[in-house]
Amino acid sequence: MSARYLTLNITPELAGLEVNTLLRRRLGLSGTVLRRVKWLEDGITLDGVRVNVRVRVSEGQTLAVRVTDPEPSSGVVPAPGPLDIVYEDPDLIVVNKAPGVLVHPGHGHFDDTLGNFLMHHYKMAGDESDFHPVHRLDKGTSGLLAVAKHPHAQERLKNQLHTGDFRRVYLAVCDGAPPAPSGEVDAPIGRAEGSLMAREVRPGGRPARTHYRVLRRWAGRSLVELVLETGRTHQIRVHMAHIGCPLTGDFLYGAEDRALIVRPALHSARLELAHPVTGERLAFSAPLPADLAALISKEELS
Repeated sequence: MSARYLTLNITPELAGLEVNTLLRRRLGLSGTVLRRVKWLEDGITLDGVRVNVRVRVSEGQTLAVRVTDPEPSSGVVPAPGPLDIVYEDPDLIVVNKAPGVLVHPGHGHFDDTLGNFLMHHYKMAGDESDFHPVHRLDKGTSGLLAVAKHPHAQERLKNQLHTGDFRRVYLAVCDGAPPAPSGEVDAPIGRAEGSLMAREVRPGGRPARTHYRVLRRWAGRSLVELVLETGRTHQIRVHMAHIGCPLTGDFLYGAEDRALIVRPALHSARLELAHPVTGERLAFSAPLPADLAALISKEELS
């Protein structure tokens, strides 16, 4: 099984510095991540020899730190299942999630989620990566999802959430249309009273902001582009219903119509982020799935 190591070649200007300083300032590792690996035989090494973080380095040496755990800690069991992989490297995997698939295992779903499928993919590839999700998509939502392969990548990516470094763009078909061609919904969201699942706009809820832009309109419906500034549970679904245009097919916040579509008409279409190790700017896109494309086609023909 292949582990992931980050390395640093010691140049003249780095000579004499402590390992701890280099791991934190040059490789960007947090104390939390370092505590996970420093007890491992190959956790932190200098020229292949295990060292503690107080050792000072010399020019020409190579510092290495292991960032994958030797044993998975997520508890997610590998199980075969379909995966549409958009991008993969030793630190990060981006998938185009199919609608109807849960991201995380839970009650009644222990071996049929995206997490299970990814763990099976890693196992088949001889990859020591574990399941470290960065953000969520509802079961019914399709599209792009970023998943870290180790705790360091997860931590770095989660720190980007709700900043300009991590940008999520969604497409939705709504019943009706927003009140303006573009705008922002700034309305707090909290758990709906008496419900374990539903959320609602309510005083005292957590701050939530969604930016929208109407791309197309038909009789009774619209195609809307949405950008999340925050990431509350069901945020887009709640906010669109709040302004009078719930997502088509949304059984919880709108009107279910399984003859049109069997899920809320929401798709994670574009995702931009800074790579958790290199800092490189990455951008991905996923086309509309067949059910949303068919829904739009029906509208064009009506």
